[in-house]
Amino acid sequence: VLDARASLLEAGLHDGECLTAIAGQVRVATTTSAFAFWCTGGTGVVTWGNPMCGGDNCRVQDQLQNVQQVCATFSAFAAVLADGRVVTWGDASRGGDSSQVADQLRNVRQIHASH
Repeated sequence: VLDARASLLEAGLHDGECLTAIAGQVRVATTTSAFAFWCTGGTGVVTWGNPMCGGDNCRVQDQLQNVQQVCATFSAFAAVLADGRVVTWGDASRGGDSSQVADQLRNVRQIHASH
């Protein structure tokens, strides 16, 4: 199994060697002015757009491993991880900061958003 963040050269693969890849289904979620792009079970979430509306997830990027689902509100995102934790980012006043209740967000299987 290769590190998805490494280049083929960094992984030690050479010209002529065989590589088998399994690609997951690509998913997209949107706020009013930001996008989140991920593959279920993948190693991260790519975001772009207005940073105040979730377009910048650098604060939580290292936590976004094995993402199962991402939901969006008007200006924030929430991701459910395979282990049942929830990670949020975006406008704190609209759901982008769940740090105060993080210990209660365990064994979550699915989330829904409202605007």
